[in-house]
Amino acid sequence: MIIFGHKIKKVKLRNYICKIVIYMRFTFIFSLILLFTALFACKKDKNFTKDHLDFSADTLLFDTVFTTVGSTTKRFKIYNKNFGNIKIEEVQLMGGEDSPFRINIDGVSGVKHSNLELAGNDSLFGFVEVTLDVNGGTYPMVISDSIRFLTNGLNQYLKLAVWGQDAYFHAPEPGENLVLVSDEIELWNNDKPHVLYGLVAVDSAQHLTIPQGTDIYCHKDSRLIIYKGSIDIQGELGNEVTFQGDRLESFYDDVTGQWFGIQLIGARESSINYAIIKNGAIGLGIYEVPSGNIRLTNTIIDNSNFFNLHLSDGGALYQVENCLFGDAGTSSAFLEQSTYFNMRHCNFVNYWSGSRNGPALAIRNWKQVDGDIQLVNVVDSRIDNCIIEGNGATEFVLDTLPFDGLTFDVTINSSAIKREEIYTYDNYTASVRWNIDPMFVDYFTRDFHLQPASPLVNAGDPLNTNGADIEGVGRGVPDIGLYEQ
Repeated sequence: MIIFGHKIKKVKLRNYICKIVIYMRFTFIFSLILLFTALFACKKDKNFTKDHLDFSADTLLFDTVFTTVGSTTKRFKIYNKNFGNIKIEEVQLMGGEDSPFRINIDGVSGVKHSNLELAGNDSLFGFVEVTLDVNGGTYPMVISDSIRFLTNGLNQYLKLAVWGQDAYFHAPEPGENLVLVSDEIELWNNDKPHVLYGLVAVDSAQHLTIPQGTDIYCHKDSRLIIYKGSIDIQGELGNEVTFQGDRLESFYDDVTGQWFGIQLIGARESSINYAIIKNGAIGLGIYEVPSGNIRLTNTIIDNSNFFNLHLSDGGALYQVENCLFGDAGTSSAFLEQSTYFNMRHCNFVNYWSGSRNGPALAIRNWKQVDGDIQLVNVVDSRIDNCIIEGNGATEFVLDTLPFDGLTFDVTINSSAIKREEIYTYDNYTASVRWNIDPMFVDYFTRDFHLQPASPLVNAGDPLNTNGADIEGVGRGVPDIGLYEQ
């Protein structure tokens, strides 16, 4: 029995040990599985870079002209220029289902894609298609959308733009930051509108002519730069040349800052006649232009974010006649460090609806650059038969700094000026009228014609006038201001 008992105990012990071994083996195998799973998971996480994507272009421009139902496709590449894999968490067409654009990412269509993986130093293709049904010109000149890429918490956008109507389009090539007019002497035809997209430049030795009746639509931040070249805007009464933003919906009729503006920098002899320039940031800027080069006549510049006219850096205006400088967020006109100007029968009228920190017309002979004051000589300049008016208490400021040997020769004659503190300097003739109501027909609707009873009727100086007003009405004994009664 004892021996048998020992045998029983040995069998039980052997069974117990086997169970322990089996359990240990199972535990060891399970631990290995967990370990490999953890190692694999960690390795997978480390394979994904925390960097961002690169693209073959930052903007896709569809410059096909759409006059009927049309469709075109462009492609782009998405690059992962890193060693590790990258996970693209989301790709989204921001306009959604209502957008005229459609996207296809790596062979899959849809307005939204999620959790795409792109291997290191690899790329994939994206495709964008657009279809427009141009119906009587109701589309904006440029229709925009964008594709959003979310990677590692960072949003990146690929911009999309398509010309919405039949027009001439001036846009930089991919990778370029401006487009130059193509010929030394270039004429923009007026048979259909022109659209500016980005920076459009007239370089030195080039001349641009814009004939009467030309409509020019400017995309956001675009500008026309005349850099040491020349321009001739040949508008006519009733057939003006217009510059405005490219959004045609009625909501944008009075929205400022839709584009930047026109800049003449060191320009050669140029003229602007019967132009309407509106809804920019700085409607017309003239810089580093010598005296006698620029004529500005019969032109309306209105509703600019900052200035309708900015004359600076030694800029000069040989002749300014029959011009309206209207509402602006700062000043209707700012003649800053300008050397020469001659203005007749102009209205500087600023009834800006919001707050502004400048008068309708500001003139000063200096400019601060990098902490230094730079002064200029102002010679033989005049303001005759003009109206300087608005909804502020002081709409005219003359800010001059005295300096030995410096010339400041400005005559202000036969003009109506609104100013809280009246200037009494010698360069104001006795015919200047301070703080009188010009009696506009309706300044709320920007109708700045004079009522018959206005004190400015027949009050102008006939020795410093011109033959007709902006509407072609002849001047006998002239009225003060833009319009003849």
